[in-house]
Amino acid sequence: MENQANKLKSLVKPNLDNHVTHVVAITSGKGGVGKSTVSANMANILSNHGYKVGLLDADIGLANLDVILNVRIQKTLLHVLKGECSLEDIIIPIKSNLFLIPGESGDEILKYNDQFIYERFFEEAKSLDGLDFLIIDTGAGIGETIQIFLEAADEVIIVTVPDPAAITDAYATIKVTSKIKDSLQMILNMTRNEKEAELIFEKIKKVARQNIGPRLELNLLGKLPEDKGVSRSIKQRTLFTNDSPNSTASMDMKKIVNNLVYRLERKVLDDKSSRSFGGFFKRLMEQF
Repeated sequence: MENQANKLKSLVKPNLDNHVTHVVAITSGKGGVGKSTVSANMANILSNHGYKVGLLDADIGLANLDVILNVRIQKTLLHVLKGECSLEDIIIPIKSNLFLIPGESGDEILKYNDQFIYERFFEEAKSLDGLDFLIIDTGAGIGETIQIFLEAADEVIIVTVPDPAAITDAYATIKVTSKIKDSLQMILNMTRNEKEAELIFEKIKKVARQNIGPRLELNLLGKLPEDKGVSRSIKQRTLFTNDSPNSTASMDMKKIVNNLVYRLERKVLDDKSSRSFGGFFKRLMEQF
């Protein structure tokens, strides 16, 4: 275990003194829209491009990234907060540049708000300050815990599908989250084509403009198709961006990642302050 921790530290060593970790939270209005699949494949594409990526399973109540990535977890963030292990002990290397940070599928983790625990955790978190991206797979809905993660993130992406109930729930998430974020991104999943995705997005954007106002910037980051290959990868516990890298779904995911990277790099030019993995958790824990 000690060797694993030392290896992790070397793999995630920052390249620059003024290093920035981009924190991206992915959420949805309801379950079953492919949020976790999007999170895992987005992280995979980023790591393929050479970025060091941490994938945090923050779906409290239904943490399942270990199932999607077909890995076994023994301990989670809860064990770290309890002092039963170090942060490095729970990290699971998935591949070069990609690491899973297992969350907790129960709400017991929310009870650990002791200052001493936080200080120890923040000190350990410095070993992951070299991450280029932290992708957070949050729970679905508009619960208070989910909003805490969204507020602490640099960028929030809402995933939905062309289903009336899913679209209604996605708008509810947009409306609630607009109180803490002035910019939100969307991904339309399981679409028939780009035209369908754009039409649905424009309808959502129009309603948001009428009810929330111009203060909210709502952008379509991209769309993903309804694809049998994606469904097959989910059943096989593999990633569709690995199984069929040249498929329409994989190419669309690459476009989404390119749009995200471009957007975040522009934000870095406007904001010269350094951000880190440890800094994210400090912002997060201060809200509990």
